[in-house]
Amino acid sequence: MAAQREALPEGRYGRSADERADRKLKIIGGVLGAVLLGFVGWSAVHYITTSDVSGQLIRSKTVSDTSVQAVLEIRKGKGDKAVCTLRSRANDGSEVSRLDVTLDRPEEHFTEFVTLRTTARARFTDLEGCRTVKSG
Repeated sequence: MAAQREALPEGRYGRSADERADRKLKIIGGVLGAVLLGFVGWSAVHYITTSDVSGQLIRSKTVSDTSVQAVLEIRKGKGDKAVCTLRSRANDGSEVSRLDVTLDRPEEHFTEFVTLRTTARARFTDLEGCRTVKSG
């Protein structure tokens, strides 16, 4: 006949390993849930407050020591007026041109050809960003 073991008295020797593991999982789950909730909130605010205009620099070409040509692809709301900022820099990184291009075409998606005048030969051109502006 096998001897039957009696269970340890409740609470006498502290929490069991299962109870400690359950508590750790609850804490980790709570922290991860809070982080997820924070991310969703941040995403919502970012989505609401960002501009309705997006632009992309398709290509740019240095034509001469005083000129750069660029092609932009623009997506915006129909009838919205947008401004996109282009910047050209020289080999040493100094700015040789900056241009705010106003885009008030009625289309929602189009390409725009732009010529920038530079103070020295440009090495590369960047699109810094686009934003909507109030008409008027």
